[in-house]
Amino acid sequence: MKEKTNVLVTGATGFIGKSVLSHLLGCERFNVEVALRSNYYFDLCKAYFVGDINKDTFWLEALTNQSLVIHIAARAHVMKGEILDPLIEYRRVNVDGTYNLARQAAAAGVKRFVFISSIGVNGSVNTNPFTESDDPSPTKPYAQSKLEAEQRLWDVYRDTGMEIVIIRPPLVYGPSAPGNFGRLVSLVEKGIPMPFGAIYNRRSYIALDNLVHLIITCMENPAAANQIFLASDGDDLSTTEFLRRVAFAMGKPSRLISVPSFLLMLGTAILGKRDLSQRLFGSLQIDISKARNLLGWEPPISVDEGLRRCFDKSDSKEVTN
Repeated sequence: MKEKTNVLVTGATGFIGKSVLSHLLGCERFNVEVALRSNYYFDLCKAYFVGDINKDTFWLEALTNQSLVIHIAARAHVMKGEILDPLIEYRRVNVDGTYNLARQAAAAGVKRFVFISSIGVNGSVNTNPFTESDDPSPTKPYAQSKLEAEQRLWDVYRDTGMEIVIIRPPLVYGPSAPGNFGRLVSLVEKGIPMPFGAIYNRRSYIALDNLVHLIITCMENPAAANQIFLASDGDDLSTTEFLRRVAFAMGKPSRLISVPSFLLMLGTAILGKRDLSQRLFGSLQIDISKARNLLGWEPPISVDEGLRRCFDKSDSKEVTN
């Protein structure tokens, strides 16, 4: 019988991390452990409590005998007024914390380090689909910190030879997803009419199960070593079409009113909501040819199936091979 692969997961209590952990625990070829910030009761697998993630975090106990690290934990939000320069806080966790973990992982003999980054490293909008070879162009502090973390990881690879794999997903949707997807679901749930019935952009999304499948593929596939992969469902939709499909999956009317997008863009500009305008009206497409060609990876589920799983509490299908 083949020996199990020892895997350490960070961020295992978060939206993506919980799903990764669930699928790995259901797969007999992995021995999974987690590193958590807080010392509280956790009975799914062995847990190490490491405290806050920064340049001083001590990882040695958690890293002993691990072959793989999946680093999902990150600072994703800084509250307005919490700190004068949000980038400082993002860097403390996402850059310094990641670099510290990677250096200690390499020293402990970890063979591969899988890092969940963000498509924001490429940019916020585009006219041609992003690829892995594009020059980075982050526009927000969070994305800037993810780029800097990637750069530090390549330093670790050059210094130690530990394999690095970087995955850059766009908006991830799934059951109880936080952030922008959660806000869209809330609007549809409340039946609030939305003036988004005539938006003709193109945006890439990724279902949680598709992202987890790619993460597991990158853990095991030899061809993933020292590569960056962009992730998506491979089916780009307008904001209007995505909202319609969300409503259909929920069994709710979409209540979309066709207001010319230039009027909506003007309104958001007057209100100073540039980020909102980009998310609603701008295009952000992702080319996943590299993952398809190099790894033989295909998103295992469609957008419609991914959305159905968001609202079907009884669904618990595996996405691993």
